[in-house]
Amino acid sequence: MKMLLAGSLGMTGLGISNTASAAATCSHDYNQAVDYWGRHQAGVITPDTKEAIFVAFNVTARDKTQLQQLLQLISQRIAFLTRPQTLSADKTDQLPPPESGLLGHNLAPDSLTITVAVGASLFDQRFGLAQQKPKKLIPMPRFPNDRLEKSWCGGDLSIQFCANSRESVIYALRDIIHHCNRYMVPLWKMDGFLPARDIDHHSTAINLFGFKDGTGNAAITDSKLMDELVWVTANNHEPAWCLGGSYQAIRLIRFNVEFWDRTPLEDQENDFGRYKSSGAPIGMKHEMDDPQMKRDPHGDRILFDSHMRRAEPRIPERHVAKLRRRSFSYSLGVLPSGQLDMGLIFVAYQNDLKKGFIDTQNRLNGEPLERYIKPFGGGFYFVLPGMARDNDYLGKQLLES
Repeated sequence: MKMLLAGSLGMTGLGISNTASAAATCSHDYNQAVDYWGRHQAGVITPDTKEAIFVAFNVTARDKTQLQQLLQLISQRIAFLTRPQTLSADKTDQLPPPESGLLGHNLAPDSLTITVAVGASLFDQRFGLAQQKPKKLIPMPRFPNDRLEKSWCGGDLSIQFCANSRESVIYALRDIIHHCNRYMVPLWKMDGFLPARDIDHHSTAINLFGFKDGTGNAAITDSKLMDELVWVTANNHEPAWCLGGSYQAIRLIRFNVEFWDRTPLEDQENDFGRYKSSGAPIGMKHEMDDPQMKRDPHGDRILFDSHMRRAEPRIPERHVAKLRRRSFSYSLGVLPSGQLDMGLIFVAYQNDLKKGFIDTQNRLNGEPLERYIKPFGGGFYFVLPGMARDNDYLGKQLLES
């Protein structure tokens, strides 16, 4: 997605000078914006941000007309929230305020992206969309190591909020709910984050196991590779409205961090197939070094059961795993057992759900790392194609096809 600086658009006249001067002393530029419009939605191959919120909604719209109104409302709010705004002062104290006030009167974009996807349940009999369902879209099944909790699974809609400050994603979520609660209700919500130091230094983010997470991810600057792995094209033989969209797999994975922290370093590194400090494949020096698995045919150096070798065996081609990851850590509180409730919001985007996440997960089933992780929620969704800047809305191709 094309990156903009609000100042280059002559937005100083909108009264954001105070925000701009404050941003000059901060670790990131609050005025940086990401285009909401284009062939693809933002937030899929957009650079990582420090904060995220993932929310699944059940749609309460009664018919297709109301569903259209919902998607139009969401699209309008995305256009508003992702650009600099100056809010007028409240004119009366006899009515609820029009917005939360969390960000004051000057709203800066803060690299906010809002990404909307639809679940398989939206294609039931309610809206007459069954014939338009993406071919590979299914409810998320239970894999062998899963302990799925119904209250954390599924949803008619998935909305991903990403920005570089916690208040920006919270504000955007509350705004969307405030304007759209007539037509949808939240089902589950999970807050995510990435280490600020890693985002600021453009290095691979470290997860709550202390390992780099995302090494070897497909480069977002390679448009040909993104078409091969992420975006639905004519080659995928999906319904015409799906072109430019992508399948989204979200997995809420709880880490047993207390057990992990008592595990010897050698075992941790063997489970991942990488050194903890550098992220380099075992036997190599640097994070991005090729693991050269062909030179280790018996798994003496990088174990056959290691996470890296199972997830991305690199045989016969580089990208066996046909997906791109965009995951975040989470820290939720304390479980009834007294253990910390923290882990990973695993997110993957792909143009073929089976060749992407499902095949990858099937290769991982039974890996030693399962001793320390327990997936408990999430879902499969289809990211709607993007929208034009004017007189367009997310899902228009679907509803008018």
